[in-house]
Amino acid sequence: MDIDLKSLSLSISKYYPMAFITPASAADKYDVIVVGSGAAGGQAAYTLAMDGARVLMIEAGRNYDPRSETPMFQTNDAAPLRAVGTPDKAFGFYDATVDGGWSVPGEPYTNASMEHGREFKWWRARMLGGRTNHWGRIALRNGPYDFKPRSRDGLGFDWPISYEDVAPYYDKVEMLIGVYGSNSGLENTPDSPDGCLLPTPKARIGELLVRQRGRRLGIPVIPIRRAVLTQPLDHRTIPAKLHPGNAKAQRVLAEDMQNRAACFWATACGRGCSIRANYQSTTVHLPPALATGNLDIVTNGMAREVTLDPAGKATGVAYIDKTTGLEHHASARAVVLAASACETVRLLLNSKSNRFPNGLANSSGLVGKYIMDTVGADWGGQIPILENLPPLNEDGAGGEHVYTPWWLYKEQIAGKLGFARGYHVEIGTGRGMPGGYAPYLPSSGGRTTYGARLKQDARRYYGSNVWLTGRGEMIPNADSFCEIDPKVVDKWGIPVLRFHWKWSEHEIRQAAHMQRTFADWIVAMGGTNRKEPDPDGRKGIEPGGSIIHEVGGTIMGAAPATSVTNSWSQAWDVKNLFVADGGVFASNADKNPTLTIMALAWRTADRILDQMRKGNF
Repeated sequence: MDIDLKSLSLSISKYYPMAFITPASAADKYDVIVVGSGAAGGQAAYTLAMDGARVLMIEAGRNYDPRSETPMFQTNDAAPLRAVGTPDKAFGFYDATVDGGWSVPGEPYTNASMEHGREFKWWRARMLGGRTNHWGRIALRNGPYDFKPRSRDGLGFDWPISYEDVAPYYDKVEMLIGVYGSNSGLENTPDSPDGCLLPTPKARIGELLVRQRGRRLGIPVIPIRRAVLTQPLDHRTIPAKLHPGNAKAQRVLAEDMQNRAACFWATACGRGCSIRANYQSTTVHLPPALATGNLDIVTNGMAREVTLDPAGKATGVAYIDKTTGLEHHASARAVVLAASACETVRLLLNSKSNRFPNGLANSSGLVGKYIMDTVGADWGGQIPILENLPPLNEDGAGGEHVYTPWWLYKEQIAGKLGFARGYHVEIGTGRGMPGGYAPYLPSSGGRTTYGARLKQDARRYYGSNVWLTGRGEMIPNADSFCEIDPKVVDKWGIPVLRFHWKWSEHEIRQAAHMQRTFADWIVAMGGTNRKEPDPDGRKGIEPGGSIIHEVGGTIMGAAPATSVTNSWSQAWDVKNLFVADGGVFASNADKNPTLTIMALAWRTADRILDQMRKGNF
């Protein structure tokens, strides 16, 4: 496939105006202020702007343009340290995250305990588009069980909404962002209607082996769903489905869709994508929203407080211009917090007043409570049958082509597993671009060889390792929460968060089950495990926050006393204040949360538009 990248970039720029403003040039008042520009903020701003609302987006990080900043063709050998991770670039030199990570200079957070299993690692991305620029693009729907978990096993909370409430928004998001995948008909793994999904890429050789041997163990392996274009989007029919009766929105979206190219397997998705083949807020949501003329964006704006009028109604957001250190205020009819679950909690708890002495929207005392992450444990092994393969280009779609959804629902509900919630399996194989790590060489006892022997071993063993990664559901518990640290502030004087964390026995046993299952799977492939799995899951489970799926803290519910927001993500205490990010999650299914965040943000934005039309705020 011959693609003229220069012409494509020029074409993209026509529809991607850099219409960013300074605090001094902001309008006196907007319809809606959206704090944050990632999956939640991007989706909310897109929906609102496409329908005619005047929106101001406030982003704490710098501007970021994937057209010019994505290292599309650079190889790892040309990067410092062969592109391996470092403290300031945890996912490698070419990772799209800028000015972010688990540690952000000048923006600390604290842990109440650093005891093993009690610490929380908080990832932040201070850039336009947030975490959507570097994420894995795994786009799984929550299933019916995932919205009503307490009704199934008596633990945690049910959501006040069902799968049927969210399903139409899953359809819309899939059509808008472009998701490849297939329908499997498996339990609690929802199918999508015709027209929602793009064709799946073929499985790699190692993935085919994992699937074949998994079948012997009763473990299904099916095509994964990822937000990557395997073919151009249908710009002739999708815009009318997403924006019926809105000719301007249809035209803007149709033009924008034509300027997204299908993936040609050139670059790891975590680097970003200059041809807009994968989903990033900066490549999918913001360009058409900006093209409507209804969206203004202020970058380097650190939100400090949601302001109120005497009646307790939100009037806007006070924020600090990080380039000058000066504080500004923006006004709007409604405020949407989409800064990420914990950042939204921080903003609410710092928004104190006589009416809300314990933080805004916190009459229930639950702001910051029940934060969750995904349970993570992994395992790897060397597979002799994959040795000495001929050279292959197996880069593929920048990530997994297949995965395993949770398959033991019946055994679990019968109480046979010893833990209440399940996990899915992400499968890593293939001969992708090598980095700076020494290869694992079984013939030398795992030690690195040198010279001619190293070259021989690299040719033999390269691509013969398989990694199995578990991603599981965490049940919300009262010991996992965040609060304002009474002593520590950031470089702008804003109080920071202090985290409390604890895994329950359900998550710990789940992690042990992951590793035991994966070790058996490696053996079924004729492979060698590097060690035996420890029956104590505490030794294998990843620290809280390390999977970067934090949700909760402003959970939605059916009553003000037991939740922070209602079923529309609307604060019980402030009717024109909404939370669009993962903070509203009442549970954290094993499915990656991003697709659900976007579906709920679209649903919330529709609610705001409806309420504004009715004059309710």
